[in-house]
Amino acid sequence: MHGTLMLKPDDKRAAILSAARTLSTEQAGVAALAEALDNGLAEPFAGAVERIAGITGRVIVTGVGKSGHIGSKLAATLASTGTPAFFVHPAEANHGDLGMIAQDDAIIAMSWSGETVELNGIVSYSRRFSIPLIAITSGAESALARAADVLLLLPRVREACPHGLAPTTSTLMQLVIGDALAIALLEARGFTADHFHTFHPGGRLGANLLKVGDIMHTGESVPVAPLGTKLADAISILSKRRFGCVCIVDDQGKLAGIVTDGDLARNLHRNMAEMVVEEIMTRAPKTIEPSTLASAAMGILNNHNISALVVTDGTRPIGIVHFHDLLRIGVL
Repeated sequence: MHGTLMLKPDDKRAAILSAARTLSTEQAGVAALAEALDNGLAEPFAGAVERIAGITGRVIVTGVGKSGHIGSKLAATLASTGTPAFFVHPAEANHGDLGMIAQDDAIIAMSWSGETVELNGIVSYSRRFSIPLIAITSGAESALARAADVLLLLPRVREACPHGLAPTTSTLMQLVIGDALAIALLEARGFTADHFHTFHPGGRLGANLLKVGDIMHTGESVPVAPLGTKLADAISILSKRRFGCVCIVDDQGKLAGIVTDGDLARNLHRNMAEMVVEEIMTRAPKTIEPSTLASAAMGILNNHNISALVVTDGTRPIGIVHFHDLLRIGVL
């Protein structure tokens, strides 16, 4: 049914109550899945992780309908977290795409009932060539469950759909168990933030995964002045560099403090013409290492309500990163 529907106040309240029931029902499904992990699912889950981690090929994820959509997402999550994977639609597999599956691969087949006819071809292929088959299903005695090398049996729960027909809670549980597999494999492989950046170079995620050392200002662009510098000279450096601060170093080049716009503002009532930097500088400025993630740098700036961080190598300032640098590359 299509057309414009204007909700009356009672209808709006009913919609909100419906949403609350859906959330409660689906939350119960995830809770049942967590309980299953403590009551029989743990061993096959660990077996699935071991099987997948042990292959030299790729993970082939397959499924039909809503299970297929969840399977496609699982394949993408695996691939982006260090486990080579792709999705094969079982109907396409029956028409030539079985050739994409090699004997050093593993197959994850998703079907809530476990009786999806379209999966027969890919399941038979896995048995014929001894390709590990991991089943994600709620059908304990289903054809898929009986054929599988590893069975991840999901508890049967009530769908959020009031008619019990539209896959809702069931697909959420498939999504959750798939994410659990992907993260367990990520951790088993020692997948790091550096690996993440390799697979996610673009967009906001890529920006957050950059390191401070990749974006900091270095060399002559870093505002530096030695102890004993006249405050007037430090102000001149501050205005030229436009970072809102000047790093103050001792005679060994170690960071002794920082003079900021805020320090100047707090001392406007004083005669700064005859003052030197150590009279007003902040002696324990916030610093950061070049290996720190850009997202962590933004967090420090936000938490301390400051606009720039001095990048140090030990106790020596080697760069500076400004709030605007992080915004420019998309870090939020």
